[in-house]
Amino acid sequence: MSGAVGSTSPVIGTRFATTAQQHLRILKQYHRIAMVGLSANPYRPSHFAALYMKAAGYQIFPVNPREREILGRPCFATLAEVPQPIEIVDIFREASAVPGIVEEAIAARAKVVWMQLGVIHEQAAARALEAGLEVVMDRCVKIEHARFFGGLSMLGLNAGVLSARKRG
Repeated sequence: MSGAVGSTSPVIGTRFATTAQQHLRILKQYHRIAMVGLSANPYRPSHFAALYMKAAGYQIFPVNPREREILGRPCFATLAEVPQPIEIVDIFREASAVPGIVEEAIAARAKVVWMQLGVIHEQAAARALEAGLEVVMDRCVKIEHARFFGGLSMLGLNAGVLSARKRG
């Protein structure tokens, strides 16, 4: 998926742009994430993001009809099959799949639809907002979490080498 974090995102300047403060609040408030399109392949970005978020204490629900289990968690074919309440629906699918996933998120009473880097669908975002869900587009949940909670390094892990925190 293409796209960039920051001011180069096509979402910037639209009514769907969200702020760093909104991302931080979402990540503090919600801890159950259904990752739609999560891959069992450890070299895929979705797998690494799920591994990171799981290590950060979030409950991950893999949603991928081609898999039975990912990261030791049962995999579900649809959001409707997830047996617990979903708070964030994190979408790792192409933009054309987003409208159907948004409808599933609405039916599942999710709180947030989060579209990963390069995933932008304004009509589906509008539908989610109309249904009362929050929407984040063209952002990586793992990168946003690491940005706020000190988990960034060359490998995307907290190596303790770089920090914006004052030495104390």
